[in-house]
Amino acid sequence: MICAVCGTESRQILFRPSAPEQAPDLDLRPGQPLRATMGRWLQQCPNCGYAAPDISEAHPAAAQAVAAANFRALLNEASHPPLARRFLAWALVLEETGALHAAAEATLQAAWTADDLGRPELARAFRLDAVALWRSGPPLDAEQTVRVVDALRRAEEWEDAANTARALLRENPPEAVAQVLALELRLIEARDAARHSVASALPPPARRPHVSHQGSVRRGEGLLGWLRRLFRR
Repeated sequence: MICAVCGTESRQILFRPSAPEQAPDLDLRPGQPLRATMGRWLQQCPNCGYAAPDISEAHPAAAQAVAAANFRALLNEASHPPLARRFLAWALVLEETGALHAAAEATLQAAWTADDLGRPELARAFRLDAVALWRSGPPLDAEQTVRVVDALRRAEEWEDAANTARALLRENPPEAVAQVLALELRLIEARDAARHSVASALPPPARRPHVSHQGSVRRGEGLLGWLRRLFRR
């Protein structure tokens, strides 16, 4: 692959995701076997550090993001696991291009890597960063707000999580969303910050596709549009 930012050639893995066999988590982290493939979701240039699903393509603002001081500092942040740094690097590029909701998604994925490594405080910080990005972007729809609620619950921000869930319930969301929110409120009341699956809230089939299935996104629709459709199946 040739990096679209700096022109460096490197060997990269071409990721072809398979369908998950298990239900996703409430924040839509996919079930196995897709769950275990996070290390292959993004490519990263070994020279400039640009990270993306395909580093041979880049938004015009990507070069500016990669050259920024905060991006260079992130690459050298030894307290963050390498895979988390890769997702955060992609999040910084997305944020620079104005795709704040997609940047939130990438930041949440960094939290997933911290979960896997037993780094709860780091995962909490990444989740709160993801919530801030979601809330800084365009108005959230019902499905996106559910993910905010789950991130707040997992970060033990109980009051904010409960208030956000109740506010959405007052808007009479789709039935599937209401069922997930009902479970979230029970978990919040129990002060349960653990991982739970969609299967705990929705009747079968609870399996959902994941954002790494790029072929599931319709042309021109974008990631967020695909996520909107996801809950309505």
